[in-house]
Amino acid sequence: MATDRSLDRFDSVTGQGSRPAAWVNRLWRWLSIVLLHGIVIAGAILFLAPFYWMLTTSLKTDAQLFTFPPPLIPNPVEWSHYGNALDAVPLVRYFGNTLYLTILNVVGTLLSSSFVAFGFARYSHVRGSRWLFALVLATMMLPFHITMIPLFIIYSKLGWVNTFRPLWIEAFFGGAFFIFLLRQFFRTIPTELFDAARIDGASEVGQYWRIMVPLAKPALTAVAIFQFQGTWNEFLRPLIYINRQAMKPLSLGLQDFYKTNTVEWQQLMAASVLMVLPVVLVFFFLQRYFIRGIALTGMKG
Repeated sequence: MATDRSLDRFDSVTGQGSRPAAWVNRLWRWLSIVLLHGIVIAGAILFLAPFYWMLTTSLKTDAQLFTFPPPLIPNPVEWSHYGNALDAVPLVRYFGNTLYLTILNVVGTLLSSSFVAFGFARYSHVRGSRWLFALVLATMMLPFHITMIPLFIIYSKLGWVNTFRPLWIEAFFGGAFFIFLLRQFFRTIPTELFDAARIDGASEVGQYWRIMVPLAKPALTAVAIFQFQGTWNEFLRPLIYINRQAMKPLSLGLQDFYKTNTVEWQQLMAASVLMVLPVVLVFFFLQRYFIRGIALTGMKG
């Protein structure tokens, strides 16, 4: 008994008895890190695989295109498909149309959604404001397919078919999702700043422009990226309202590569790479603000 007690005291002093447990904890921590990184790498490969396939297809020759199993790296590399794609289809004109629509939609969304969200965030104490905010959120449950035909009838009576107006006018009336996103972020800004600005004589518009907008850059960047990506890749609405060749955006212009009896796959993939590249670059350079804006929107209910 005395010997057992002395051994227990020795283990408690030297820490020899805890070594197996510590080793197991370190092993489990190491395995967890390896497993987590493995899942992340597998997910990255899964998401990058379509883009890699699109890129390699745009660089393949006709013989390599139908080879099975397909080569992972084209050899030789055929860069001429990019020039042929630009010659076969007016991609530069389509790019200009898409850029024009994207800029208008981003600007309209930032102005309208941020201003409405500012009102909901600053005057949430006003009677009925929460019900009105809930009504705005309820519109997110209405898919575009429900309002598609009524909107087409309205725009047709206004003479806006085959114009760009139906593709950007709605952005200047706010979007429920963006209003919700910005409202949540605006509520994290201390009200003392607005009280001080009001004492200094700032109007509501001045508080919005001089305080809210500068402090909300991360959230505004997130909204801009969402709207940029949505407008850049939009296909259904341009298909409904645009019939003229010269007014097509990139998403609709890719259909020009589908011929009557064949499809120019390499040129189609080359044009697709050129279309996807701006979205990738925008997110790559602004991802820091995007992640911060999304993270901060959930800090206050």
